[in-house]
Amino acid sequence: MRKILVVDDEPSIVTLLKFNLEREGYRVLTGGEGREAIKIVERERPDLLLLDVMLPGLDGFEVLRRIRARDARLPVLLLTAKGEELDRVLGLELGADDYITKPFSVREVLARIKAVFRRAEREEMRDNGGERYDFGDLVVDLERYEVTRFGKPVDLTPKEYELLAYLVRNRGRALTREQLVTEIWNFEYVGDSRIVDVHVSHLREKIEDNPRNPKYIHTVRGIGYKFEAPPAAEERAGTDGE
Repeated sequence: MRKILVVDDEPSIVTLLKFNLEREGYRVLTGGEGREAIKIVERERPDLLLLDVMLPGLDGFEVLRRIRARDARLPVLLLTAKGEELDRVLGLELGADDYITKPFSVREVLARIKAVFRRAEREEMRDNGGERYDFGDLVVDLERYEVTRFGKPVDLTPKEYELLAYLVRNRGRALTREQLVTEIWNFEYVGDSRIVDVHVSHLREKIEDNPRNPKYIHTVRGIGYKFEAPPAAEERAGTDGE
């Protein structure tokens, strides 16, 4: 049974989410403030964290920052106030996988959570068949769920990893932001490309020598992004990954 930690200082929201998540078969843990949330994560190792931004004591951003310093892979969905774009952007920059705006529908929350778990199951079940891409300084090993740069592990959040894997598998192709939102975040594109741009920016910081002049993840003006590799690296990647 998957464990979900719900952290919100509004008891009515916690009760609503707990009731509906348990009806879906999840084990639900709850918390009402930031420090408590961190302790529960460390003790219980939940499969997903549903985290409100506005918490007493440590706010949701600081909780997320501290969790990401220790665990890059725990899926985190932020609950943010409607229309607070800065909250959403900051949350994504700190490593949140997705955000849900208040007031929300329970159906939307359940759909977002199920989408996260479906992606995790696909990763576990996929027969990668030696799907390893060697670009020289950068190696993306999808079979082992590992990315290294100059032989050292690159610490990626789940969404950063999914985005990089999708770009690598489709290297050489210009991918629109609409495609990336649909494939990685599993929700309909509504014109806000910030979620893609923020994650691309994070990836560039982690895998590029010069993020402002990227070697791998290129911007295609008016369209989106494209992953490219130097010819020698592409030859190695083609041998290993296809």
